Amino acid sequence: MREVKVWDIVVRAGHWSLVVLFTAAYLSGEIEVETLHAWAGYAILAIVLFRILWGFVGTKYARFSEFVAGWRATADYARSLLAFRPKHYLGHNPLGGWMIVALLATLLLVCWSGLEVYAVQGKGPLAQTTLTPIAEARAHDDEGGKGSHESLWEDVHEALANFCLFLILLHVSGALGASLIHRENLVRAMVTGKKRLRE
Repeated sequence: MREVKVWDIVVRAGHWSLVVLFTAAYLSGEIEVETLHAWAGYAILAIVLFRILWGFVGTKYARFSEFVAGWRATADYARSLLAFRPKHYLGHNPLGGWMIVALLATLLLVCWSGLEVYAVQGKGPLAQTTLTPIAEARAHDDEGGKGSHESLWEDVHEALANFCLFLILLHVSGALGASLIHRENLVRAMVTGKKRLRE
């Protein structure tokens, strides 16, 4: 056995930070701890934007060009996985690569919809932009209650957060399944940055 460095500190720190921050944001949204929820959302947005940038300029296994495969390669990998003979990849396998893209895209949408909810309340960076016409939205809102505009964005935000949670559960299941099939500890690899390879 030998160890090979795969995940750099940026990928690992970003990954585990998103785990903590998404958990905090999701739970604080349920119990309506507004300040924690908002700041966790801002932090998630910053990390996701930086991770996308890192996907173009980062180390080898962090780059999208390394792990986002074409549809044919992805389908071939899926078939080999169903046959219990999947090809081993040092970085993300094709399905794992597309899951990363889906998670990053969904997190961006969750953050954007959260900013829209905040903007309708007259808060956050979108509050003074033309992206959310607050004056018009408030004019149509019932006095003293939540307006239809705010309720719509809250529904969208909650639906996207729940979809993101679903993707996260798929991601965890896939990582555990790949760990069993390839006899490697992917959780450990995301902590240490190293994978153990058989000679």
